[in-house]
Amino acid sequence: MTTFIKNVSFILTKRMLLLQLFLFSAAQLVAQNTAIKGKVSDEQGQALPGVSILVKGTNTGTVSDVEGAFSLDATASQTLVFSYIGYHTQEVPINNRTTVDITMATDVKSLTEVVVVGYGTEKRATITGAVVAVQGKDIQQSPAMNVGSSLSGRLPGLVAVTPSGEPGSDNSTLRIRGVNSLGNNDPLVVVDGIPGRSLERLDPNSIESISVLKDASAAIYGAQAANGVILVTTKRGKLGKPEVTLNFNQGWGKPTRLPKLTNAAEYATLQNEIEYYKQANVANYVPKFTEEEIQKFRDGSDPWKYPNTDWYDEVLKPWSGQNYTNVIISGGSEAVKYFVSVGAKSQDGFYQNSANKYKQTDFRSNLDGKINKYITVGFDVTGRMENKNYPIRPAGSIFRMVMRGKPNEVAFWPDGTPGPDIEYGDNPVVVSTDATGYDNDKWYYLQSNIRVGIQIPWVKGLSFSTNSGIDKTFRFQKRFETPWYLYSWDKQTYDATGKPVLVRGKKGFEDARLTQRAEDRLDILINGLLNYETSINNKHNIKVLFGAERRTGSGGRFEAFRRFFLSTSIDELFAGGDAQKDNNGMPYQSARLNYFGRVNYNLKEKYLAEFVWRYDGSYIFPQQKRFGFFPGVSLGWRVSEEDFFKPVEFMNNLKLRASWGQTGNDRIDEYQFLASYLFGRWEGGATSPIRNQNYIFGIDQEHKTLYEARIPNVNVTWEVANQSNIGFETAFLDSRLTLEADYFYNVRSNILWRRNASIPTSAGLTLPRENIGKVANSGFEFNLGWRDEIRDFRYQVSLNGGYQRNKIKFWDESAGVPDYQRSTGFPIPTDPLNPNNDLHYQANGIFRDQAAIDAYPHWDGARPGDIRFEDVNGDGKIDGNDRVRNRKTNIPRFSTGLSLNAQYKGFDLAVLFQGSMGAVQYINTESGEIGNFLKSFYDERWTVDNPDASGPRTFNRSNEYWKNNRNTFFLINTDYVRLKNVQLGYTIPSALTKKIGMSVARIYVSGLNLLTFTPDYKDFDPETANESGQGYPSQKVFNTGLLFTF
Repeated sequence: MTTFIKNVSFILTKRMLLLQLFLFSAAQLVAQNTAIKGKVSDEQGQALPGVSILVKGTNTGTVSDVEGAFSLDATASQTLVFSYIGYHTQEVPINNRTTVDITMATDVKSLTEVVVVGYGTEKRATITGAVVAVQGKDIQQSPAMNVGSSLSGRLPGLVAVTPSGEPGSDNSTLRIRGVNSLGNNDPLVVVDGIPGRSLERLDPNSIESISVLKDASAAIYGAQAANGVILVTTKRGKLGKPEVTLNFNQGWGKPTRLPKLTNAAEYATLQNEIEYYKQANVANYVPKFTEEEIQKFRDGSDPWKYPNTDWYDEVLKPWSGQNYTNVIISGGSEAVKYFVSVGAKSQDGFYQNSANKYKQTDFRSNLDGKINKYITVGFDVTGRMENKNYPIRPAGSIFRMVMRGKPNEVAFWPDGTPGPDIEYGDNPVVVSTDATGYDNDKWYYLQSNIRVGIQIPWVKGLSFSTNSGIDKTFRFQKRFETPWYLYSWDKQTYDATGKPVLVRGKKGFEDARLTQRAEDRLDILINGLLNYETSINNKHNIKVLFGAERRTGSGGRFEAFRRFFLSTSIDELFAGGDAQKDNNGMPYQSARLNYFGRVNYNLKEKYLAEFVWRYDGSYIFPQQKRFGFFPGVSLGWRVSEEDFFKPVEFMNNLKLRASWGQTGNDRIDEYQFLASYLFGRWEGGATSPIRNQNYIFGIDQEHKTLYEARIPNVNVTWEVANQSNIGFETAFLDSRLTLEADYFYNVRSNILWRRNASIPTSAGLTLPRENIGKVANSGFEFNLGWRDEIRDFRYQVSLNGGYQRNKIKFWDESAGVPDYQRSTGFPIPTDPLNPNNDLHYQANGIFRDQAAIDAYPHWDGARPGDIRFEDVNGDGKIDGNDRVRNRKTNIPRFSTGLSLNAQYKGFDLAVLFQGSMGAVQYINTESGEIGNFLKSFYDERWTVDNPDASGPRTFNRSNEYWKNNRNTFFLINTDYVRLKNVQLGYTIPSALTKKIGMSVARIYVSGLNLLTFTPDYKDFDPETANESGQGYPSQKVFNTGLLFTF
């Protein structure tokens, strides 16, 4: 795949360079060029870097450097065109001059920016929906290995959480305006007009912009748009000579935060306390460890018998590497423009001798051609290979063993031999390496876009375009599990030299096992768009879009399994035994047919209106219910364009807007309108099957059968989201100060849910899901910005934020449940399938002594140091009726981002802070005789000598009622603020770089997740939180990079 990408890149580059050389040579024959130099400045006389300068009517062009200087060749009679975002485009005749200095005027409206919306673009000035956008250059400031993480904190209303830092599995969870459904809440991602493509693994250097549709503007995507839409636009070639950009990055990562656990001496002390609390009669107490033994744990005098193990140090290395390289070739003429990008990245895992690695190679070629003044074409090809390597144990299991590793037991014996297992044969210092086998998962993506655009010559403003996307995906997974060996010692047996005698034991499976899977998928999309645009008397501006789209998918999966290998040196299926071999396969098909449209009208760009619609058909639903109509309407008023507003000189822009629309959500299990049957599966021996849904005759004779897996729901349909939004946009002080704000109210109905609560399980029924759920979600968002410049210093500050709160309007409830325990009226549970996990006893203190216990309702067996619960219903006892449903979940109610960008001469700085508030996380570590304790618990626990401590007494896992029953003491606030991203760069003056043929030479350093501030949540990273702290931690990355442009 890598060789293929290199070859294609070379061929395309060679041909494009030859084309450019031909065109350039032809131009030389027409006129004699002269070197034209100059400087571009703003109205304050400050240099403007990055201004595009083109010779009008040609493909000759350049950009101004950091000092605003430029140089190019042109004839004395030609005209130069200067363009820059936020400034008016200017055409300046050369008029026989060799020096052309210009001053560019600010576009105070700052509203000519074009924003990508569904199936088109719109000027920022005339957008009436809640649409936000971020430029690709902002995303490139982050050294994150996935694009989703780079979006965190940059856009109001979009929350990006990265729950794992594991290479290859670090995709972000994206939420637009929070959680709106009891089911799927993922937004629709559209890349270059093709829905369903992935955002995470795109090369950030290939991204031009990302837009987010948050309200009725998403209705044009119909039944897939209820959770919002993310539109990704990749870069394209621009008019000018060939330009080559090289980007090199080297980074080093480590966990953002790891919990501090007790050492061996502290753990032994806690074990003694557990032993003490076990005794009904304390006179029978015998400590598990003597003071002499605890001292040996402390001083390390006998590491064989009394080790002091830090399991995190033993399993994880201090730093892990990552690198990224990218080469871009772009340019073009009036006839052909091209953008070609080749990139490679690799990332190592945190583990010592890690079996976890990720490698990616990607290629992109975006070509645009102009056949004549009426016809344009485009052809894009993207290829990507992802190579993911994992240990045979998942990250959750490995970190679970790390947390359960006791500090008074060894990871490695002092002679370097791996120690005994913690559970099920697992010692994390071994199972995190390839000593236990490997799990190699390779993905290949080949995607193409073919576009044709036709301007209808006999009808002014009428055009037709078609876009075809073909996506082919291959997956090859190979999982080879081999036995491994660990060593134990009875702490009594020594050899003749006095060295402990270790016993070698086989762990894992008795024999090697190989599973191979192959998957392929083909997705084809074709659409046709008819656009009409006209203006009547330069007042009434009308744009009409009508489109149709067909999308199909097909594919299949096959897997095979063998065991009983004679040797682990041959990891191929043919080398396995014939006994208990297995194979399996399954096909896949999908189809969608859609019709959609949009009508935009504005009067002098002052009064604005938009209507969008989609008639959507989905294969997921029964034939008579496959199509639905999803409309959206929005209105806008640019108050600042009114004559009566002209005297308000300090305000440059004021726009009011409102919208309402319906969107759908068809991301549910397929074919729920059909009865589902599965073939029975039999595993294990004939006399003791592990799982048996077949009939067995004789010994080890299986006859395939069918069993009913699902009762159909013939009336199943999509979720419907009614979305309402009002907002305003304003700008002050020559557009240096800007403010945008929105309020939204969404109601999601027809949510699929089972009536398992009102119908008892004793009925013996597994009911189908019905469209009975209903959720309301409301909130507000804002984006406040300031930009200015002081001589050579330019800066921009932006603060955004979003608040959302959802509540269940209806779902199935059991009869007789108290109001404070009902789900209706409360937020969507953290785990909707287990809603009772959000019922908590209300902790209101610690029983300091026996007198406090006697004076307050409590459970039987309560003792000093236990947590005290509130008697909610006032019946004088503590039982299940005192649990209260929590009003906070693990989804933050408020999220925010603060960004700072500054430039001073050749230096540039970008800083991003990101945070969230209003979320909680339940923490229930596996501590006690089964595993280690958090150091914070040790320091804050109740003891006889410290009765005023903030925490309870020592416990043994979940054996105490106050630990086994979910209560608010262990419900921790996860509010945090994070220094998400910093980048500091220096661009070498062009006067120096041009001497060696470079137009740009830049060096920079950057960091990701550098600092995290959490007032309450001290032990774990707030993004990777789970109840037991057993997840792969987030990455803190330090990165350095070089960028050269020729």
